[in-house]
Amino acid sequence: RFIGVAEETGRIVEIGEWVLYEACRQAKAWQDAGLPRVPVAVNVSARQFRQAGFVQEVRDALASSGLAPEYLELELTESLMMQNIEAVIGAMRHLKESGVRLSIDDFGTGYSSLSYLRRFPLDYLKIDRSFVRDMLHDAPGAAIVRSMTTLGHSLGCRIIAEGVETRDQLGYLTQQGCDEIQGFLCSRPVPGKEAGELLYAER
Repeated sequence: RFIGVAEETGRIVEIGEWVLYEACRQAKAWQDAGLPRVPVAVNVSARQFRQAGFVQEVRDALASSGLAPEYLELELTESLMMQNIEAVIGAMRHLKESGVRLSIDDFGTGYSSLSYLRRFPLDYLKIDRSFVRDMLHDAPGAAIVRSMTTLGHSLGCRIIAEGVETRDQLGYLTQQGCDEIQGFLCSRPVPGKEAGELLYAER
């Protein structure tokens, strides 16, 4: 409900800018503390992405924090991909030239055309949790996950599965060649301090 209201009122742009700067700052702080250098992913709303100067905003956030661009991943929605295609592709290419990584979030739940998908300079496709949740008990769901993984790899993307909660799910995804996972099996959402402690434990 909060995000919906923020989108409707336009405050999502201001919030998104704060999140971007804070994520870059926190990631650099972890690195400076000697913790493993892991990328941080930031969701970008369609409204924020379409703002004039968004690409420069990303560059400024990286510069102000000192974070190297390869440690920032921007998660974009499929709905964004279908709006003003040429402008979206142009902005994505500028971001890629800056060294930032790009992913489509919740892949398979939107309306993206495969003819457009092959033109996007993406690094990751993220399989939505709804497919992951049902794949072990639903043959069509399992087939969709297999197909998404194959498609993503054929496009040169790494595959991230969302909403992974069990080792059985992890086992199936590993068999299908999924590259990375996120979900409660790794950790529930935690504040920055606790996230840093998790990273410390992985050193």
